[in-house]
Amino acid sequence: MACDARRPRLLAALLLTLLAGTAQAAGARSVTPRGPLDADERATIALFEHARDSVVYISTAALVRDLWTRNVFAVPRGTGSGFVWDDAGHVVTNFHVIEDAARASVRLADGRDYPARLVGASPAHDIAVLKIGVDFQPPPPVPIGTSHDLRVGQKVFAIGNPFGLDWSLTTGIVSALDRSLPAQDGAVVEHLIQTDAAINPGNSGGPLLDSAGRLIGINTAIYSPSGASAGIGFAVPVDTVMRVVPQLIRTGHYSRPTLGVQVDEGVNARLTRLLGIRGVFVLGVQPGSAAARAGLVPLRLAPDGRPLAGDVIVAVDGKPVDSVARLLARLDDFAAGDTVPLTVLRGQRRLTVTVTLQAGA
Repeated sequence: MACDARRPRLLAALLLTLLAGTAQAAGARSVTPRGPLDADERATIALFEHARDSVVYISTAALVRDLWTRNVFAVPRGTGSGFVWDDAGHVVTNFHVIEDAARASVRLADGRDYPARLVGASPAHDIAVLKIGVDFQPPPPVPIGTSHDLRVGQKVFAIGNPFGLDWSLTTGIVSALDRSLPAQDGAVVEHLIQTDAAINPGNSGGPLLDSAGRLIGINTAIYSPSGASAGIGFAVPVDTVMRVVPQLIRTGHYSRPTLGVQVDEGVNARLTRLLGIRGVFVLGVQPGSAAARAGLVPLRLAPDGRPLAGDVIVAVDGKPVDSVARLLARLDDFAAGDTVPLTVLRGQRRLTVTVTLQAGA
């Protein structure tokens, strides 16, 4: 009788188990094979895996003094990106990433952290060079490309650390070329690459790569009302980087090629309004300078105190200039020793004057 009493309960338990198994089997889904990745995906994956080790994470700190205890301590200031330039441990980033920082550290893709020292910076180009002492297995330098031959529409890839999310990849195209933006010191950074690859705070200083994995620019700025990516980012072109970085490594600063003339943005703007002439007024010519040898004529005063324009520079190598910042940016396309044609207004005449540029101070 006891055995017969247990039988209904055993049958009920068995039935429940069978029903549960049937329900579980009914909810299960089989995996659909996807096949191999397409060629474009494989190329993007290979580019990231090859370039990742060349990209670094930069964190900075500022020193703060406690007013009560007089103790000085470091507080985090910000983060950014950079990339390995050479086997000597030089790292390139944006100047604004390390500006006003008292300390900086560099983290490699394999997790190693190193204190960094500032080698040199050019605020006018928003470029800075740091150096770390890699004890073994230095990361590979990023391959170098060119930017003068870029085409609107070609693919680009940005690697960096947006919002501290390290080693992120975004993709896009070259949206436009030869853009201009004001730099930290009031100068103008020319020839910027515009891209729709997502660039956010923290991406600054990271590399912009072409589809061959070569450096074509340094991600430096975004246009965004909200502060986040709005599909308009800018990168300093690698041709500028190649001109500036070696000089920073060699001397610690960048010297622009100059004419040896005295100019002033504020005075220039007032003279433009007063005389109705757009260009850069030569306010003075340094004795023995390139401008003096080329015969440039400075501004002078009439007996009644009225300004009489001397030479007004309106173009450099055929490219128009309408401000001091634009003139400096045009000259920056050349090197000391280069011979450059200037278009100047001298009274009612329009002349071409050839000047051999000199090294700046």
